[in-house]
Amino acid sequence: MKKYFTILALAFLSVSAFAQKDTTSVDSFKFTNVKQNKITSIKNQASSGTCWSFSTLGFFEAELLRMGKPEVDLSEMFVVHHSYTDKADKYVRMNGTLNFGGGGSFTDVVYVLKNYGIVPESAMKGLNYGEEKHRHAELDALTQAYVKVIVSNPNKKISTAWKSGFEGVLDAYLGQRPTEFTVDGKKYTPQSYQQSLGLNLDDYVSLTSFTHHPFYSKFAIEVPDNWRWDESYNIPMDELQRVLDNAIDKGYCVAWASDVSEKGFSRKGIAVNPETKVDNLPGSDQARWTGISEKDREEKIYKTEKPQPEIKVTQEIRQASFDDYQTTDDHGMVIFGTAKDQNGTKFYLVKNSWGTDSKYKGIWYASESFVLHKTMDLLVHKNAIPADILKKLGIK
Repeated sequence: MKKYFTILALAFLSVSAFAQKDTTSVDSFKFTNVKQNKITSIKNQASSGTCWSFSTLGFFEAELLRMGKPEVDLSEMFVVHHSYTDKADKYVRMNGTLNFGGGGSFTDVVYVLKNYGIVPESAMKGLNYGEEKHRHAELDALTQAYVKVIVSNPNKKISTAWKSGFEGVLDAYLGQRPTEFTVDGKKYTPQSYQQSLGLNLDDYVSLTSFTHHPFYSKFAIEVPDNWRWDESYNIPMDELQRVLDNAIDKGYCVAWASDVSEKGFSRKGIAVNPETKVDNLPGSDQARWTGISEKDREEKIYKTEKPQPEIKVTQEIRQASFDDYQTTDDHGMVIFGTAKDQNGTKFYLVKNSWGTDSKYKGIWYASESFVLHKTMDLLVHKNAIPADILKKLGIK
């Protein structure tokens, strides 16, 4: 028994020393963090499709830290309430031809902050329906059904009551949007609180990289969740990476929209882009997979538990994956630094919004190949963009 506790103590000391070196490992991956910019605490979107609100507000919270301001916790559900209301209005105006769901984009949050302001989490938690964590299946089903009924126009004329009825559903689940609240003894409105933060929302730029539109122009990325049809600047892939690396190096975080439905995006906190694909596996040895779960099969095929050769991503590969629906608009996160594995392969440090019940307590390590291949768009401060790229885009 004494020997057993001695072994445990040594193991604990070994782990502690390893952590002090800012190095972490999972299975056979070993990471050394190279650069880390300040971020706020990991949040949990739980069973909701509101990553766009969590990631963008997490990005702005990090921006405030970069600016030397105190840490704040902003209300994701204030943004969601406003965005659902705006989306419903546009859905009805479009006779139901607009995508209506729980998803959204970074620019939805920018729009809300610009036009409606923001409140702290303490003023609006958005949990008015008997749950401790966000569970939006019922809310989303109700709001979708509601707007579909309105568009069906059963009275042969849209009533004057539908908007207040829709907001009543949101109020019941998320709570009414505060019009006045107190922070540190001072009264604010959402607009005055947003102004007090000191964010100039005109300084933030959305960037993407696809060849079906001209480079150095703007276009609305053709994904269902871009329901506002907001535009992003289009630049070559190598310049998109330059922006990302320059931002991190200069102390900026970046809001990152990506495809996380890939097999290489492991729930263990790893995102890799392996060369091996299921379609390329020989069919003669199928028996070796007999009795193995789909999850285990994928992990053995994609080998997300250890370093491996990854796809050398090109602009053409990026475009082809978007065109054939292999790259989809799934999830928003925050990139806040870089790391390297034991082979020197570059990874990006990613703040997720799935809580802390994961190997790295809510942090993901995403390989350079994965990020180049699966990035949908980035939101950055314009000062994080290299001067020559700013010039090409005509941004001052």
